[in-house]
Parts: sequence; C-alpha cells; structure tokens
Amino acid sequence: MRDEWEHAHTDYTKPAQRPAPASLAESEGDWRRYLEDDTPNGWLIQHSAMTESLASGQPLYLLHTTRDIAAIRTSGELHVSTGCLVGALYCSPLTRQREGWRPHNLGAYLMQTKPSITPMIFEVIPDAPIPTKGVDYLHLGAIHLRTYLRYQSLLTRAENDRLDHAVRAAGLGAAAVFLDTALRNAAGGATAAPDFIDQLAAAVPAVPFLGYLYFEVLAEYLMLHSTTPETKKYAQAGEMNNWLYKRIAFAAVDGMHQLFDLARFHPRHQQLLQLTEAVEPVLAPGVAEYVRRRLSHLFARTALHPSQDTASVTFQGADLSMLRHVAPGLVGQMFFREIRYLPRYRHLYHCFEKAKALEAWDYWNQEGIPTPFNGILPKGEIGIHPIYPRSTVRAWTAKQDSKGFLHPAQEITAVFTPHLASWWAPPRSRGRKTTADLRITTPCSLPAHQPRIKGISA
Repeated sequence: MRDEWEHAHTDYTKPAQRPAPASLAESEGDWRRYLEDDTPNGWLIQHSAMTESLASGQPLYLLHTTRDIAAIRTSGELHVSTGCLVGALYCSPLTRQREGWRPHNLGAYLMQTKPSITPMIFEVIPDAPIPTKGVDYLHLGAIHLRTYLRYQSLLTRAENDRLDHAVRAAGLGAAAVFLDTALRNAAGGATAAPDFIDQLAAAVPAVPFLGYLYFEVLAEYLMLHSTTPETKKYAQAGEMNNWLYKRIAFAAVDGMHQLFDLARFHPRHQQLLQLTEAVEPVLAPGVAEYVRRRLSHLFARTALHPSQDTASVTFQGADLSMLRHVAPGLVGQMFFREIRYLPRYRHLYHCFEKAKALEAWDYWNQEGIPTPFNGILPKGEIGIHPIYPRSTVRAWTAKQDSKGFLHPAQEITAVFTPHLASWWAPPRSRGRKTTADLRITTPCSLPAHQPRIKGISA
C-alpha cells in the first residue's frame, strides 16, 4: 500500500527513480532532463516560488475560494474535496508584498472568473521544511483498482455487471487498437502525428482517462515552452502560466466552465493546431509531435504494471481479469471514472473516496506533508491536509482591492475535519460534443459568472 502511494508521488529534488515497464524508448529520467534543461520554463520545475516556499520551512500563505462561507461560519468546520489532491482543501499560493497579498496567477484566474465566491487566506505553519513531493493523480490507477475491488460488495450485481461491460467492451474493446498503437509508440514506434492525434481523439469517449492524459500533456507543453510576455512575467515571479491551458480547455469544449470534465477533452489534429495557434502561434508546429511522444510514454508508465514489457503487451483480445494484472493503472482509472456515473454513486461516494483519502493522509503524515500539491507539475495547485498533526492553521476571509491584492478581513474560527465535501457526477452519455468555435477568450472576457457546479471538480 505504501509503495503504491510512493509511486504516485514525484519528488522534484531527486532524480527520477520510479520503476517502469521494460522497452520504453525514453526513460522518466530522459524526459525529466529534457523538460528541466531544454525548455524555456523548465527551471520552474525545481525552482518555482511554490516549491521553494515548501522547502524553506517558513509559514505558507494560501488562497482558497468558497461559495459556502456562511456554512463554514455556522458549522465551524472545514471539509475537503477529492479530485487531483485526493483529499485536501484546494488552494493556490499567495505572496506577501508591501501592497498586500498577491495571488498566484492560478488564484488570480479563479478570482477573475468566479466573482460570486468568497476568498479566504490560510496561514499554515509547518513543523519542518516540506518535501517538494507532489501527488500525481495520473499514477493513482492501481490505488483506484484496489479500492474498487475491496469495496465491490457495496454494489449490486447489476451495477458490477454494468461497470464490467463499460470497462471491458465499451471501453477497452472499442479503443484496443489505439491503446496498442500508443504502446508501440512508447517503445520507439513513430505513427504519423496527425494520424495519432485523430486516433487519440476517437478513443477518448471509450477510455475517458485518455482525455486527462491528453489535456495534461498539452498543458505541460504550453506552460514549459511558452515565451509570451505574459508567461515571462509570471516566470519572473516563479510561476508557471496557468492561463494557457485554461484558455485551451474552454475553447475546446462547450460548457467546460460549468462542468470541468476532461473526459470531454478530445480535439482532433486540425482542431489541436487551431487551438494552439490561437493561444501562441509559434507553438503550433511542434504540438502534435510532442503530444504523440509524451502521451505515448506517459500512457505506458501510468497504464502498465512495472513488471510488464511495453513492446509485447497487447490490449486486443485481452480479457479483463488478465488486464487487471498487466495494466492495473489503466483498468483502475477506468473503473474510477465509470463508477461515478452509476445512479446510486452519489450515495456511495464517501465509501470509496474516504478509503483513499485516509491512506493519503496517513502517507502525508509519515512523509511530513501538511500541504500536498498536484505533482504532475508544480504549477500552483496546492492543498491543505485536514488532519496533519504537527502544523497550525489560521484562516481569514479576504477583500480584494482595485489592484488585485488581497487583505485579511475577518478571522474564521473553523477547524479542519476528516470529512469530504459532497460530490457526484451527473449522468452522461458516451457521445460528447466539442465546440466548433475555436476563438480563445482573453482573461478580461472570461465568463463573469459561473453557476454552482454539480459534477467533476476542476
């Protein structure tokens, strides 16, 4: 169990050392060296303002936005959410300046696009320097699978049959040819990039996890390679530019601001080029080939058990019981995403997700991590661990001035509890619509109001 959680975390201060399947054309270390040394913003992977503040051992100041400040005041409790941080209060960094607290550009994005929320400032005083070790939700598949199998008895036979069919026939069976293509590319093959992207886009509705991989690879490409004045300004402050991938997501998928669901992210090759061109034209020529190479590599690493040989695994004709051993990462991610669409899952949600949160909290306590962050890249998504026993936390509501700085307003006397906020995903069909309008909204013209979201957390 502990090995699985260790595998799901990335420590950016140490060389890559996760076990990986055989026959990969490029190792995790090869990619880490390229990303850090050969991209304009790769130095931020180890030396962002956020990671340096973690390693300093000094108090951390974080921004959280909420629509439920009245409930927090009334109950005196703070609950945490699941999503990419497993079980933590989702925040972004704050930097203390003479004029006030300056939000990280991710926090500025949230403030500008969700004006109906209440900002909160949290002060976290750690007991020691915090490891720059982030949880990578793309590597949680084996944990998802183990949790599902452990609590499978909570589901009816009909529900389990529905899940098996969704994962085996409608999912793996429908996408098997592309999954094999991705593995061959990870082992050194070279499918033409336009064909690969179109096959990927067609496979996402069958295997929604591919949409998450696709989006994260594209976000990585944009943040690390961008050279716009906006990106350079954020880099000077020690921050990756989160606006880049937010603009892509909202331009690619209708209604993404209401339901940030990356299972709906599957632009074909021509649309991918148009989306990238609209964000930063100079990056468009290289985007498809980057996605082909990087996604193939990450798919093999996140889908297959480390004991497997990438060059010899095939999904075509494979039965589900065998794939649970060969590709536990992929099978687990698929069960995790399909189970959320069962009509009864809103009532079972806490059973499955609390089990994983308890394991994560135990791991973070052992590792000395009161503030876990999204470790795909240290891009500013950071959380507060609700039951870390060796740190102190204070909270205030905040007011934002005309220059964008935050100022503490009223201290909130609420305590963190080991409870997960209610969550569920609405029913959906396998058909998903992407927008034909590829115009990119600028920061000032993003939606002024977003209704209460019931569904997949951003």
